[in-house]
Amino acid sequence: MSGYPWGAFGQGVGAAAAAALAVMLLTFAVAVARGLHRIVDIAWGPAFAAVALVSYAVSAGEGGDGVRRLVVTALTVVWGLRLAVHIALRGRGHGEDARYEAMLARAPGSRNLYALRKVYLLQGVLVLLVSLPVQAAQYLPGTVGPAGYAGCAVWLVGLVFEGVGDRQLARFKADPAHRGQLMDRGLWSWTRHPNYFGDFCVWWGLFLFVCDDPVVAAATVVSPLVMSFLLIGGSGKRLLERHMADRPGFAAYAARTSGFFPWPPKRG
Repeated sequence: MSGYPWGAFGQGVGAAAAAALAVMLLTFAVAVARGLHRIVDIAWGPAFAAVALVSYAVSAGEGGDGVRRLVVTALTVVWGLRLAVHIALRGRGHGEDARYEAMLARAPGSRNLYALRKVYLLQGVLVLLVSLPVQAAQYLPGTVGPAGYAGCAVWLVGLVFEGVGDRQLARFKADPAHRGQLMDRGLWSWTRHPNYFGDFCVWWGLFLFVCDDPVVAAATVVSPLVMSFLLIGGSGKRLLERHMADRPGFAAYAARTSGFFPWPPKRG
């Protein structure tokens, strides 16, 4: 496929960067006012939604397929808002996240400015980088092909794993009889991280929308690769399991349950 408008895409990336920065700076202002930096976790999904919506708006008239543009934007917004609502409900009534407390305790100067550099601006850069396929899809000419249909299916699998996994865990924790126990039922018996696996599928699914053009796909494949690293080797699975390693029963749970990709639990 030829004729991709790289110049327009480059200008669109600038607009997307402004959108991501605006969301993060607004979130920072709210967090400082409330003295609660865990609010930034709520902004992660809406930042992607804002980038998708701005990219959709600035790409109008640039030759991108209307169906692809609308679907990619809608899928990103749905994912981002669902995640924001879930995190907001999960954190309601809680104080500062232990991760941010530990990080801010090491701040060499102003805790807030340290958080701005190390959390908010860094997350803004990651949002811009990970969302490149969503931005690039807005300018892709030609109708949606097999890769795009496959992307819808993979995205849906991801959303189901995220939504069902989060709901199962919330219901488990809400039952006082489960206090101190590990969640090892439902999707959590097939993978120790159904929510992270869901994120993985969502972003590989969105990447597939640009795979009808091999050049655009090659230029943006770094995005799902970065998200995969964050989920598996970065601040997702690796960090969480390090924190949970000493919990009673975790070693047995880890021995019988897949670490990331869903698989029937081992017997014995």
